[in-house]
Amino acid sequence: MELLTAAQQGDKTAFGSLIDPFRGELHAHCYRMLGSVHDAEDALQEVTLRAWRALGRFEGRSSLRSWLYTIATNTCLNHIARRPKRVLPLDYGPSREAKDGMGEPLIESVWVEPYADEQLGVEDGPAAPEARYERRESVELAFIAAVQHLPATQRAVLILRDVLGFSAREVAESLDTTVASANSALQRARKTVDERFPEQSQQATLRSLGDQKLKVVVESYMDAMARGDVDAVVSMLAEDAAWSMPPLAAWFNGVEDIRGFLVAGPLSGRFRWRHLPTRVNGQPASAAYSWVEAEQAWLPFALDVLTFEGDRIKEITSFISRSTASRDPEDYDRFPELPRDLESASAFERFGLPSRLD
Repeated sequence: MELLTAAQQGDKTAFGSLIDPFRGELHAHCYRMLGSVHDAEDALQEVTLRAWRALGRFEGRSSLRSWLYTIATNTCLNHIARRPKRVLPLDYGPSREAKDGMGEPLIESVWVEPYADEQLGVEDGPAAPEARYERRESVELAFIAAVQHLPATQRAVLILRDVLGFSAREVAESLDTTVASANSALQRARKTVDERFPEQSQQATLRSLGDQKLKVVVESYMDAMARGDVDAVVSMLAEDAAWSMPPLAAWFNGVEDIRGFLVAGPLSGRFRWRHLPTRVNGQPASAAYSWVEAEQAWLPFALDVLTFEGDRIKEITSFISRSTASRDPEDYDRFPELPRDLESASAFERFGLPSRLD
């Protein structure tokens, strides 16, 4: 109480101490709402400023946490109104065949971005007994992609209720609506997400695999990619596997089209690779570094996020960190040779990965 009083009287140090314990979870909330790390960071800065300006009017009728989530949710709703929704390539357009090439990236970014859940403090387990999703389930790529399809208010209601475990009354107050309206929005949101989110989350699948089996599969994948062994990579895939590469809209579906893509592209023998294991959006991933002759170093190329179905790889989402400035489609058939995009390459640093391997 003394800390709150001091902060309300203008003590910025006290204010920082008051809200610092909530920064990690508020950042995750903004990411779930917006599907973008950069947008989440901008939103969180705005939330902090709004909270500072409004703290003198905080009367304690709700908890400080609930009050901050109200500010964060409404800030995100404002951001959503100003920009296109974020998606993954599988939701953007049809798959391609290897002979069609990679195509051009979109000029305006509409892609879901990778999230460093471990570094940013997303905890295991549910946030509250009433939550339907575990906290790590709610940052999985499939979940983030699914909720981006929801209208903004439905997205907010579902996340507040089913991820964070707030009551219908608290959600209604946060969104300045009625309990009946909030419940109606929740039912519609659940129907949409249930149709798009797999029956079994990646967290449940990974637990069923076990740490040792998972480690073997991930290491085998990285080894096969480094050796350029197309057959070994393909043997790990589910028959209907998909491989996508934001910021490119192109994606490939099924083992034969993926084989064609690998032979024509990353495993054609034109490029050299090294890999480090990591985790992205609560899922196992491989950080791919390509050899750049001019730099005499291995530089960040992509974060390959692995989605499993049983012990098979169902999806590979490669978040690429090279320049998209060229408007020549042929340049993207040799993507590893293009200059680094410093902003997307910084994603490696967020995941605690080195910026180069010498």
